[in-house]
Amino acid sequence: MNHFYSAASPTNLNELVQTAIRLKKNPTQHMDLGKGKLMVLLFFNASLRTKLSTQKAAMNLGMQVISMDMKDSWAWEFEDGVTMRFDKAEHVKEAANVICRYADIIAIRSFPSLTDKETDYSDQVINNFMKYSTKPVVNLESAIRHPLQSFADLLTIREKVQKPNPKIVLSWAPHPKALPQAVSNSFLEWMHRAGHNVTVTHPQGYELHPEFMTGHTVEYEQEKAFAEADVVYVKNWSPLSQYGKVANQSEEWMITKAKLDKTNHAKLMHCLPVRRNVVIADDAMDSEHSAIYDLAENRLHTAQAVIYSILKGEL
Repeated sequence: MNHFYSAASPTNLNELVQTAIRLKKNPTQHMDLGKGKLMVLLFFNASLRTKLSTQKAAMNLGMQVISMDMKDSWAWEFEDGVTMRFDKAEHVKEAANVICRYADIIAIRSFPSLTDKETDYSDQVINNFMKYSTKPVVNLESAIRHPLQSFADLLTIREKVQKPNPKIVLSWAPHPKALPQAVSNSFLEWMHRAGHNVTVTHPQGYELHPEFMTGHTVEYEQEKAFAEADVVYVKNWSPLSQYGKVANQSEEWMITKAKLDKTNHAKLMHCLPVRRNVVIADDAMDSEHSAIYDLAENRLHTAQAVIYSILKGEL
């Protein structure tokens, strides 16, 4: 039994990419594979693309799907050895064991507190569920990683940029709310596993966790980072040093078409949702640079590749 948690989860990353490419050409060719099997999706925070793409991916393989909004359930306890006298009605140990009696695959989406960095970076929700699960668990986004998104990012880059060593830039952009580092962390982790070095550009003080920066470089001047770029991946994240805070909202970091026009015809990528004219300007979002909708579609094909590989025992 293999869980899909991070870039380290696939045994052979290139084979997984090829599986996604093959399934994209004919998504319903293996509908008998999941016949009579159930996938349970547990959402501890809101979702649009992740919920739709994962559910459709499972259905394309013939699986039945139950999706649960955990706001409609009672709170779970994730700490071991506690006396449950307060607001937590069920321990994750019981929840995981019971759900495993019903489901063949369990997929979980959680969210960081953005108040306690140590707890968030322990990835408490999904790690504790995997600890007690007897069935494969798929990470739909955790407090610090979003592997399904990053797999789709990798597939999109391979489709859109026909060169062996593209210049890939991860650019911070402003946002009115404090956001987690999960997408950025995972993007860097997957690019490193795939053999790509990324230039990360952001204001000083917004450095990402060193665990995810292996093989990558930082350029604090966005204009220099964009020079000769083939891919510009855009994402906001809150600083680790002022965890869960908004320390910079400078409009100078917003992505515009004028900035992209100075690249090497770079493909613009963002995981969505995006705040137009705050994170990315309309003229960039709707330009010939944009690969954003193709990326969103690839969320389906990469999710299906992961579920297919789990069902086949090939992950």
